[in-house]
Amino acid sequence: MAIMQKKHSSEEDSGNIFWVTMSDLMLGLAIIFITLFVLAMTGFNQKTVQQQRLKMEVAKKIEGELQRQHINAQVDLMTGDLEIPSSALFEVNSYILKPEGKKFLDELTPIYVNTIFSNPKLAANIDSIIIEGHTDSQAFAGLKNINDQFVYNMDLSAKRATSVASYMLKGKYNPEYNDEFRHMITVEGRSFNDLILDANGNEDMAKSRRVEIKLKVADWSLATFFGLKH
Repeated sequence: MAIMQKKHSSEEDSGNIFWVTMSDLMLGLAIIFITLFVLAMTGFNQKTVQQQRLKMEVAKKIEGELQRQHINAQVDLMTGDLEIPSSALFEVNSYILKPEGKKFLDELTPIYVNTIFSNPKLAANIDSIIIEGHTDSQAFAGLKNINDQFVYNMDLSAKRATSVASYMLKGKYNPEYNDEFRHMITVEGRSFNDLILDANGNEDMAKSRRVEIKLKVADWSLATFFGLKH
């Protein structure tokens, strides 16, 4: 009888140890969850606010300098994105820069690159500088359907973005920034995916044909916060 009692007590102890272990595990998970929640509500938001503030500051500087030199390019003061009408750079259905387009980029590039990379805090938070080409949805003769039109415009918009990127890399900006700028620059062709509409909801073809230069902020994740990703 005593032996049976001892065995039963041993089983109870094992069960208690199991539940204590599970309780410790759940407590540990709860602490981790609370920690991550606090980080998400404080550190992450502060980082995001700081990055947004930097982008707004540089956007304001770029816009002020462009206006001072009478350069026709729109700057989004919230994102820092810069928009150039295609008519300032290319002839219709062409990706070869016009002489006027080269002159435009000669003036624009030093302002843009020097303003960004002279601010170490901003440069450190930029993941890439994306040059996007955009077209209108106007149909070209000889193309049979909407998909053919789309692919043709995709090719045209990508070639225009590449022409702009190639010429900007030859610009007379501070040579100290060349490696950083070259490392960050990338090109995309958007075809007529992102049309601009007028007040009546109709496509504004002139405004839809454009090149945009966008700042993509580096990803701010848990891995970055804990130093596991740079």
